[in-house]
Amino acid sequence: MSAPPPGPGSRSGDRRPRPAARPLDTVDEAIVRLLRHDGRASVRAVAERVHISRANAYARINRLVEDGVIRGFTARVDHERAGRGASAYVTLKIVQDSWRAVKEELEGLPGAAHIALVSGDFDVLLLVHTADNRELRDLVLTRIQAIPGVLSTHTLLVFEETDLLPGPP
Repeated sequence: MSAPPPGPGSRSGDRRPRPAARPLDTVDEAIVRLLRHDGRASVRAVAERVHISRANAYARINRLVEDGVIRGFTARVDHERAGRGASAYVTLKIVQDSWRAVKEELEGLPGAAHIALVSGDFDVLLLVHTADNRELRDLVLTRIQAIPGVLSTHTLLVFEETDLLPGPP
């Protein structure tokens, strides 16, 4: 991707203030949709696809990154082909007011792919990818349940998954 590197507010741990959120116009939405579909698209390709100049495309992508709308550029991975064929959602009940500390521990776990603080019967939803069920068992029973603030876990094995991406731009 020849777009600019992520700027302020692009990392989850970055605490610098970001500009106030503002609605995206149709061109910004088209740029975001295109980059979600192909994060390696060049600025020139983006400009051509959304019918704006390269300078305008570059400025808009920069602004979207600086505003934190675009948080980074990434690759979609086939976890099974990458040796991480066992996937699971792990739900956690945690001690009240322990979210930040628990989140920090979860972020350092091998195979952790997504962490969400949620409402309902449990507090945290964690997606993990491991090599096999033995590694998954070790991750849950040895690593996650040992985190201070974790009261209980429930593991849901993933049999098949599909990433939902926007259609072609």
